[in-house]
Amino acid sequence: MPPHKLNRVLLAYQVIIVNLALLSIGMVLASHQQLISLNHGPWHKIYLAIWLIFLFDYVIRFVSATSKKKFLIENLFDLIALIPSHPIFVFFRLGRVVSIIQFYHLFWRLGWSGGWSKKLHNFLYDTGFIYLFSISLVILISASLLFSLFEHRSLDQSLWWSVVTATTVGYGDVTPKSEGGKVVATVLMFGGIGFIGLLTSTITDYFTKNDEKDEAVKAIEQLTKQVTRLSRQVDKLETELRKTKRNRTKQK
Repeated sequence: MPPHKLNRVLLAYQVIIVNLALLSIGMVLASHQQLISLNHGPWHKIYLAIWLIFLFDYVIRFVSATSKKKFLIENLFDLIALIPSHPIFVFFRLGRVVSIIQFYHLFWRLGWSGGWSKKLHNFLYDTGFIYLFSISLVILISASLLFSLFEHRSLDQSLWWSVVTATTVGYGDVTPKSEGGKVVATVLMFGGIGFIGLLTSTITDYFTKNDEKDEAVKAIEQLTKQVTRLSRQVDKLETELRKTKRNRTKQK
């Protein structure tokens, strides 16, 4: 297939993926408003078909990826969106939409890309935030799924419990009763709290360094302005001296 036709096919495929992602999110929102049901009937079949398409899409991209580790990290949201236990994970498909937008440089084409995109990229990758965030997210979701299994609670309650526990808030409204739940809680306390602490310190260090850089840039700009003013004054003095010399020469 010629390259231009292949690009058109790829573009059409990406458009379909974006539309399916937005459609599935809309279906979940409609289900939350009790307008449709995703547990049975035709909407359930459509919802399942879309899930299978995204599963196939993920597997194909994973197999064709040159670096499996890099793919898993950069497409973690796509993997989380494939968790079928709760419709809330569908919202992670927005990560796929954003990646397609970035692939076609739509932000740049619309004039939205600039300094903020570079700062965002530096914050996510240069600081290692994206890797810490990915690991923390995996820990939270894994703990939630295991807690839901051992404690026989809904995934909503389990997610709430894992976030409250990992952030050391500890409201105590949801607590483990079974031995398995206590083991999960112990692992989350040691692992999750550590990684979330690293996340907060990374954010703090990034903004602190940026403030220091901004202050240094401002100081340099002020020095540059002062040097410019001095150079202008020197130029004026030289001009006046030349005029004075000319006048003296004419008088002689």
